[in-house]
Amino acid sequence: MNQDSDSSGQPHGQDPLLLLKTLQLLWTKKEMKKLKEEIRRGFAGLEDPLAGLLDMLESSSDWKGKGHSLGYYITTELQLWIKEHPAVQQSGIKLKKLQARVLGILAQCPANLLDPLISIYQLHTADRNYLLGHVSHLYHKGDYKEAATLSIKLKLQPDQDVEKMCTPLLLQDKTNLVEDYVGEYPELQSKLLQILDTWCEPGFNIRDITRQYQGLSRYKPDKFNRKMLSKLVFRLLDRFNVDPAVCPNVINQRHLRTLNYLFYKRFVEKTMTQENWIDHVQSTVGENRWLQGHLIQLLISHCDLNTAARWAQHCSLPKELLPCGVADELQKLQIQERVEEAAKLDNDGESKKKDYYQLPIPRANIHFLQTWEETLQCWEKVLRPGQVVGIDMEWRPSFGMIGKPRVSLLQIALKDEVFLLDVPRLLEQAEAEGEKEKLPHFIQMLYSDAAITKLGYGMSGDLSSLAATCSALKDMDKKAQGVVDLLTVDKQLQKSSIDWKKGGQKGSVLSPEQSYEDRGFRQLEKGLSLLVQHVLGKPLDKTEQLSNWEKRPLREEQILYAASDAYCLLEIYEKLCKDPASFGLSSDLTESLVGKPSVKLRAKKQLNKQEAPSPSGQQCEGSKETSCPAAPISPKEFSVVCDNMLQGLGRYLRCLGVDVRMLENEDDHRKAAEIARQEGRVILTSGLPYQTLQSQVAEGRCFSVNCSEKAKEQALQVLKHFNVQVSLADIFSRCQVCNCDKYLKVSRERMRQLVEGSRQALGDGSTGSLVRCEENPSRSCDAAVPACDAAQPGCSPHRERLEEPEQHRAAAVLVGGTVLQVAAIPPGVLDKADLTDFYCCTCCGKVFWEGSHFGRVVSQFQDVLVTTRDEQSIYELS
Repeated sequence: MNQDSDSSGQPHGQDPLLLLKTLQLLWTKKEMKKLKEEIRRGFAGLEDPLAGLLDMLESSSDWKGKGHSLGYYITTELQLWIKEHPAVQQSGIKLKKLQARVLGILAQCPANLLDPLISIYQLHTADRNYLLGHVSHLYHKGDYKEAATLSIKLKLQPDQDVEKMCTPLLLQDKTNLVEDYVGEYPELQSKLLQILDTWCEPGFNIRDITRQYQGLSRYKPDKFNRKMLSKLVFRLLDRFNVDPAVCPNVINQRHLRTLNYLFYKRFVEKTMTQENWIDHVQSTVGENRWLQGHLIQLLISHCDLNTAARWAQHCSLPKELLPCGVADELQKLQIQERVEEAAKLDNDGESKKKDYYQLPIPRANIHFLQTWEETLQCWEKVLRPGQVVGIDMEWRPSFGMIGKPRVSLLQIALKDEVFLLDVPRLLEQAEAEGEKEKLPHFIQMLYSDAAITKLGYGMSGDLSSLAATCSALKDMDKKAQGVVDLLTVDKQLQKSSIDWKKGGQKGSVLSPEQSYEDRGFRQLEKGLSLLVQHVLGKPLDKTEQLSNWEKRPLREEQILYAASDAYCLLEIYEKLCKDPASFGLSSDLTESLVGKPSVKLRAKKQLNKQEAPSPSGQQCEGSKETSCPAAPISPKEFSVVCDNMLQGLGRYLRCLGVDVRMLENEDDHRKAAEIARQEGRVILTSGLPYQTLQSQVAEGRCFSVNCSEKAKEQALQVLKHFNVQVSLADIFSRCQVCNCDKYLKVSRERMRQLVEGSRQALGDGSTGSLVRCEENPSRSCDAAVPACDAAQPGCSPHRERLEEPEQHRAAAVLVGGTVLQVAAIPPGVLDKADLTDFYCCTCCGKVFWEGSHFGRVVSQFQDVLVTTRDEQSIYELS
């Protein structure tokens, strides 16, 4: 490229703006090779390349949008060119002037430009007080996100007030940015958690915080509440591995919810024994006076003053902290009451023997193993080829607290005896002896030996807990051979129409509408207990299920329960193998069931497909998920209801075309079960509510996601679990705001008229002058046609454009009364030459147009995306 020269013949640097015009022309033509060469030639010809780049950025605006722009391309090329020509780097006063200019650009530029500009202009070497002053200026202008982002990039957080910087971000629902802000600074992490915990303190008025930011853009006060803060605190505690003791208020509230749940299980649902309940209440309340006070209040509500007084005595609560009446009752306690209670428990135990399944082997044949000498004898018996063993596991209930459950007891049942392995004790001994792989090695040998048939119920969950207990067993579910998951059999039996009243013998066929109660079984039984009742005639006694399995020594009731849980699998399997046809199962039961551990049920529509007969009129063999895999389903076939703590997940799923209903913040969790039953939806929930909700819907119709993961990872987890395969046409086929799947296509010129008409109506103060967009009967302009993807490049919906008579051009209201939100369209969007159409939600009026968001969504969900050849070519061209 030629350079200008003065009369003396000395060359002057090229004009950066002339260079920019040349580069813009090449960018428009997509001549990327020439563009790169011209950029490098141009920089070589500039007198000051660093100042020249700023001239280009200040005179152009294309770099302000998201995604790759010409400004981004030029900047990154300059960054590479500088590495090859380090002599162009500036210093001293000249560099400071350049740094002052670039700071003004950083406040407006997208995230992908920050790092290159910071590197080129050496902002990490700039005066720290000057940088802090610039960030403070952004903050006071109300640019909170920009101030925080720049602080992160320049690592200014240690010199800033974490509460001041993070509060407006939380009010704008930018929790991810808050996490990034404190991500590299443990001291700030603890400080932020202490602040959030203070806001959760009883009696603290959150409005005192929100009142200061009422004029904030994108202000979301409905999301700034104790529930949201509590959820955020637990996520941060887990992510940053901070001691929960720094958040006493949030921890106390979580323990209080656990306390309420324990009262529900004991006194409302009545499915927890008194001993287990007492054990859990004691560990939950501990020495905390605040929780002890709530415990006394709950006891007064659910029991009586006498019971409350007994607990007050146990907790050594001073009389001045006790409610009226409880202090007086302390003096009336009698030892005889305990004797009567013990006698009552004995009577209950005798009656249970008549009503529940009983072990057929002597108590002496149940072995509780805590040493390796005892365990070696167990190995020799269990690892004999050709035999059948029943396997079960127990762990302490987590009640929604952080972390996965760790196995406390491993039960292995043989024909004549049962072994109960004290897993924590054995692992501790092995580690002390320097042989920590001893127990995992035994378990691996057992599960990988195809010659030994292993029986279980819900094996995938057991193996997952084993992996959490010992990392060496992480991939055991993939290596397991010769396993029979009786959960699969249970699903088949529930589908069967055999009359179970006759105790497993052939009976009359019942209609599908008849319930288990009609068949002679109590509706309270479920899971393995119900299967035992179907096959063996009596249910399992599950009152010890919620025991504290970590506490030693185990009580006699716990030992008998654990042994029964494993041994009953042997009896079920033996009876089913003898006469599978009488239970509605295929004759080759043994061959069809031996395989891999079963997985959870798919969505309801997938189940319908599995149950439907094949074209030949025959059912899939055994109706197993492993031998007859469910076909993938599309988002259109999948409908869910999201609990109110999973609204972010709900919006992601809507974005992918899934029919999603979301509970409001004030809704009770149980409303999800009502909606699921009425509308045939799957419940998506997390944590403690899962225990309640799963019992109110059919098996497989309630799914718990990991609350510590972000919404995108949760969405992937749901889609993979239910085998939902997303196509390009599904993305943005639903409105993320209201869940509607019907759009109205409007041309750019028509939208310009609507925007101008809306502004005129607002300008003259008239709200009643809007004319309805009534459809011309002679045209096909039906808003009820399912919309194509509103943001998908190259997608052309087969609908007429909205072209109305001249007198209707100022209209922004649809026939049904929906007001189009045309005022929300940013300035400049209507001037984009490549933008031809807009898509309006016919339910809420939200307006969409093609943009870069589509490509980002495609890349985020690539694992579950299925594209046709035509769709793939459209996406690649875009």
